[in-house]
Amino acid sequence: MISTPLQLERKLAWVYLINLVFYLIPLAINPYPSWKIALSFAVLIPFIASYFWTYKCNSRSAYLPILIMVVIAIAITPINPGSISLFTFAAFFIGFFYPLRTCLLAIAALIGLLFALNEIYHFNSYYFPLYGSGLVLGVGMFGVAERRRYRHKLKEQQSAQEITTLATMLERERIARDLHDIMGHSLSSIALKAELAEKLIAKQEYELASTQLIELGQIARESLSQIRHTVSDYKHKGLESCVTQLCKSLRDKGLSVELSGELPKLGATTESQLSLILTELINNILRHSGASECSIHFSKQSDRLLLEVKDNAAAKPFIEGNGLTGIRERLDSLGGSLSYNLEQGYTFTVSLPLQGATH
Repeated sequence: MISTPLQLERKLAWVYLINLVFYLIPLAINPYPSWKIALSFAVLIPFIASYFWTYKCNSRSAYLPILIMVVIAIAITPINPGSISLFTFAAFFIGFFYPLRTCLLAIAALIGLLFALNEIYHFNSYYFPLYGSGLVLGVGMFGVAERRRYRHKLKEQQSAQEITTLATMLERERIARDLHDIMGHSLSSIALKAELAEKLIAKQEYELASTQLIELGQIARESLSQIRHTVSDYKHKGLESCVTQLCKSLRDKGLSVELSGELPKLGATTESQLSLILTELINNILRHSGASECSIHFSKQSDRLLLEVKDNAAAKPFIEGNGLTGIRERLDSLGGSLSYNLEQGYTFTVSLPLQGATH
């Protein structure tokens, strides 16, 4: 889980559309001709489509549906000044998706646009830009607050997930210790029984030797049953546990770690190879980079899985060693590839085909 390019929760999307009632109020209280009413309703179709499109976007792609909403609001303003409501939707998404400085600049531009529209269309007073400015600013700040709430919630979810994963790892380690204890005790008993039976046979005490051999067989069968039961619970730690452990190692070394995106569901072979690849990349950061921050991001792009590992160390050109060579060899066997960028720290991107990689 999964932060990630920021994305909105869709469960309340339809509820928020109730704010369009303010867009419809001027149509109800003023004697508009039927063509203006029809046009006002018609533009709601592309507007609502852009609205729901925004819910599918992240901070990198949200600008396009937001821009379309603003263009629709501008176009309908001379027909229906209730377009103020449409501008507020755009302001909310700006506040949610973008940093505070960018948000304030964009909202200032929207406010300037409202005053410009007021001058262009010669509205009777400054009610349109002043009322609209207050709404745009207020709703935009609500978007900022929602962004912060979402990030806090996401961090809580990630922390809870890491705690759960660590608890699972501890339980598996306990099972491994139990397996060791079972094997040690059982093998010792088997060795003693076998040695005793050998001595009894040497003394031709066959009946006592037979008893020891029967007990030896019983111990072996009981041990096998215990081992099968324990091993059935002791599964491969998997990619999730690997990522959690690597994040812990980075934090133990004093690095700030950001884990984002949704961990993929992969086949056992692909998951094992990707865990080894990620471990090698993180070990390189721990050994060589001198970074203070690190991010690990999982994403899907078209039909490929992308894993990006980035740190903020001062990047210098380097010659690929055995570690990166080994990574490329593992990726070749999976049909994947490795690329890196040295413009802002070290950024390594692993690309894997999704087809055949998942369960």
